[in-house]
Amino acid sequence: MLKAILFDFDGVLVDTEPLHLQAFQKVLAEEGLALNERDYYAKYVGLDDKGCFQAVLSDHSPAVTAAMIQCLVERKAKLLLEHLKTNLSVYPGIADFVAMTAQHYRLAIVSGALRHEIEFSLEAAGIRKQFQHITAAQDVQNGKPDPEGYLHTLAVLNRQSPVTASECLVIEDTIPGIQAAHAAGMRCLAVSNTFPATELSLADAVTSTLQGYDLSALERRFWS
Repeated sequence: MLKAILFDFDGVLVDTEPLHLQAFQKVLAEEGLALNERDYYAKYVGLDDKGCFQAVLSDHSPAVTAAMIQCLVERKAKLLLEHLKTNLSVYPGIADFVAMTAQHYRLAIVSGALRHEIEFSLEAAGIRKQFQHITAAQDVQNGKPDPEGYLHTLAVLNRQSPVTASECLVIEDTIPGIQAAHAAGMRCLAVSNTFPATELSLADAVTSTLQGYDLSALERRFWS
């Protein structure tokens, strides 16, 4: 039985990946490093801020410290929030999809974004109250593709009422996200907002949009 739907945030609910790229580029440029769009989407998208900065800097210097990474994360977070206040774009049909699914399932968010970014965006989109829980970057030590975020969310949901990993559906848009969902023992529906469907074949199902998406066929396939 399908009981819970766990949403990724960036690239699933809101079209923010380009905003993240711009903020990463600006902060890294101030450090004398370039990050092009091709490399971002090929190597770093799907990582949390800490993981992305760690990966980029490690490619250029072996002497990367936690303090350096934290400073970059804080500078990037400030920039991104400024972008969100003027450029927030919610994907078509998301408000309706969230409202519909909230009537039948428990909803949560598992994201590598920072909590204030998620909270701001959900409130602006008018869908915050539908989510029982948010797992943000600050809540875990290891970002995707590690399953920690999904397992953390599962543990929180179980404090309220029982649910197993096999009773959860994850909605993701990146390969690290799909890998994290599967490593947590959960099914995954991928949305081809960030990558073409052909690159998301690891997922249990793929859709081009959540607008008007009917979960009934997926539910019959995996939970009947």
